[in-house]
Amino acid sequence: MKSKCFYCFLFLIFLGLQDCCEGRLLLASPKPDRDNAAGYARWLVSQGSWGILSTISMELGGSPFGNVVSFSDGVVDKSTGIPYFYLTTLDPTARNALKDHRSSLTISEYPLGTCGNADPENPVCAKITLTGKLVLLDANSKETKFAQTALFTKHPEMKGWPKSHNFRIFKLKIENIFMINWFGGPKPLTVAQYLKYKI
Repeated sequence: MKSKCFYCFLFLIFLGLQDCCEGRLLLASPKPDRDNAAGYARWLVSQGSWGILSTISMELGGSPFGNVVSFSDGVVDKSTGIPYFYLTTLDPTARNALKDHRSSLTISEYPLGTCGNADPENPVCAKITLTGKLVLLDANSKETKFAQTALFTKHPEMKGWPKSHNFRIFKLKIENIFMINWFGGPKPLTVAQYLKYKI
């Protein structure tokens, strides 16, 4: 009897690790059909926790500057599709955005562990680039309070980051969406379609 329980326990652990990639368990939201462009895009952003945020570099003569950043688009029961960031001006990304708002955020499906054996560049492993303006939120606004809750829920470590580093909350005002999640080029998707979709 004990050996049966032991094997059942091992089997349950094995099942739990199936949806795991490098120690990060997938969130509960199921992967949408690839033909549902708005649904897939919103799923990819809501499930992601980091991406490459690119800005126009003030220090490199206007060259593009990409930086790994953490983000959140909401809390578990309220995904907005709008990426929020907790950034410090000690880092070039925030300084660049304060001078020139033009920015883009690129997120890959690969870290979620749902691409199978596909390479991250393979079209079956989705990627999305949201382009727009990276703007600083008013510290006293309701949106800032919501964004802070969203960020600290997904990234609890942020709560302990040094106050002296003057971290502030930014959001990406999306103006264009580029997503590939299968062969045949980017999926046609407007910002309105993307934001309107409910997860």
